[in-house]
Amino acid sequence: MSVTVDGDKSRLVPVRVRRILRGPRPEKVPSLVGTACTLIGLIDIAAGVFPRFRASRVHAIAEVLPGTLGPLSAALSLSAGVLLLLLAHGLKRHKRRAWRAAVVLLPLGAAAQFIWRHSVLGALLSLALLALLVRHRGEFAALPDPRSRWRALANFIVMGAGSLALGLVIVSAHPRRVVGDPSLSDRLEHVLYGLFGVEGPIAYTHGVDWTVGYSLGALGMLTALTTIYLALRPEHPAARLTDDDEARLRALLAQHGGRDSLGHFALRRDKGVVFSPSGKAAVCYRVVSGVMLASGDPIGDVEAWPGAIERFMDEAKAHSWTPAVMGCSETGGHVWTRETGLDALELGDEAVVDVADFSLSGRAMRNVRQMVKRIERNGYTTQVRRVRDLTDTELEQIRAAAAHWRGTDTERGFSMALGRIGAPGDGDAVIATAHKTDNTASTADTAPGPFGDLKAIIHFVPWGPDGMSLELMRRDRSADPGMNELLIVAALQAAPTLGIARVSLNFAMFRAALARGEKIGAGPVLRAWRGLLVFLSRWFQIESLYKFNAKFQPRWEPRFVIYRKSRDLPRIGFAAMQAEGFVNLSLPRPFTRRTTPAPRPCAHLPAPARPEQEVRAA
Repeated sequence: MSVTVDGDKSRLVPVRVRRILRGPRPEKVPSLVGTACTLIGLIDIAAGVFPRFRASRVHAIAEVLPGTLGPLSAALSLSAGVLLLLLAHGLKRHKRRAWRAAVVLLPLGAAAQFIWRHSVLGALLSLALLALLVRHRGEFAALPDPRSRWRALANFIVMGAGSLALGLVIVSAHPRRVVGDPSLSDRLEHVLYGLFGVEGPIAYTHGVDWTVGYSLGALGMLTALTTIYLALRPEHPAARLTDDDEARLRALLAQHGGRDSLGHFALRRDKGVVFSPSGKAAVCYRVVSGVMLASGDPIGDVEAWPGAIERFMDEAKAHSWTPAVMGCSETGGHVWTRETGLDALELGDEAVVDVADFSLSGRAMRNVRQMVKRIERNGYTTQVRRVRDLTDTELEQIRAAAAHWRGTDTERGFSMALGRIGAPGDGDAVIATAHKTDNTASTADTAPGPFGDLKAIIHFVPWGPDGMSLELMRRDRSADPGMNELLIVAALQAAPTLGIARVSLNFAMFRAALARGEKIGAGPVLRAWRGLLVFLSRWFQIESLYKFNAKFQPRWEPRFVIYRKSRDLPRIGFAAMQAEGFVNLSLPRPFTRRTTPAPRPCAHLPAPARPEQEVRAA
């Protein structure tokens, strides 16, 4: 079999051939070693905490395992267990630094086994595991993750809480050796003193106070040392889109931007990018909790996609990140699965409206037509313009209103949100605004707000030369319900004058299951799945977002999630929720205050539902 290579285009090499050329698949040594370290660490912690365990058969067997130091104090056993638990995760992820730490720790463990316990078997097991690590050192080559010194404070909080909980167990693990009957507050005080190496208020007999004291001191020392290490190690900032990267991406979008409605969202500044060897395609991504998340299809020439995908997978392998793609099209899903061997799962459907086919007439559009007419009778007017046609004053007012009406402290969105309005280079974006022209009423609800007569905003980003994709929807809470319907209809009606032929609206997760599950003849499994989705819609806009999109009679384009293994799906889902802003694990910013209790916005992905079932973009 021969493979030809084009100098200007990436190679379209099948996955099976590429795997043969690259050699055999990585073995499972890192996973096995990590699992062994986890089990040994738990045994060491149990041996250091519970005195009965140290006299049991389990401990007699555990004494020959690497990492246990037998006759040494419980504090050393406890420290070794905690360190092994911390080390196990890095070994499973093929981390080079974890391998180095293990290579240093195992000889020390072998020496301790031989010198203090005179255990030849224990020393041999430690050396055998060391030899296994050295033999497969090539499997532990993953580079460090993006990090900052904020993780030192996070480590201090997590390790401090864990040390406090484990310390309470240690203090309470010797009920027959405690003098008196100390209360919970006394035990807690004893733990706090012990973590700093100071004797607490509780007294023990038979030398147990030394065991407890050294154990608590060891936990405090581990917390301090790991925090100091994280605070002093050099930072590895997360990938960001540089000006040169953005210029190259804009050039690719100018030629191939009409292929994917999510292409313009690749210009988010908080994304990294990898280009194909020819530079004719690119994949944008963000790393969240060890998951390398790409969004949408690759940017650029389809024939160059395999080269960009290969670079993406190489980057994920180099850092031992879990590769995943959120919201790719059917064409993109075929290329991803063919080139990488990953699997695809339908995530939902994107609502796309063809402007030429849109009309408010007909029975199917009666509800939308009536709502729009009612709002217009209440004195609302709309304007639909390109961003470049707005004055600086109008643009600043729209930005301020969008930030003021946002219902969360952080901007939401990742795969289908841009996170900015009116930036240089985004002049082709479209903004639809709703204005309250009738302010004659004396009620506070209809009085002019801080942004004049501006009551609602919808922002669209370009989708090639003849399309636009919904990016953001915000509204004043005092405005009448139905602002979103009003502005979407206004944008669709004004689209022909702007040269727009197609409009991408919200993304409806699990739309097919909701649509098929409510039809007659649906099976029990499908009905149960739909029932679960309806139940979850109490907190997330799943069903309501689908019904909102369906009002405009769109055509549905399926979107997929690409993943490596089924067991990775929960982790990918959690990382996607973090990226979209629905889960925030970052440290809270001091003195941050919400400016308004406005309803929470949502983007193409679902957000917690509001009572009025309005759809808002993040």
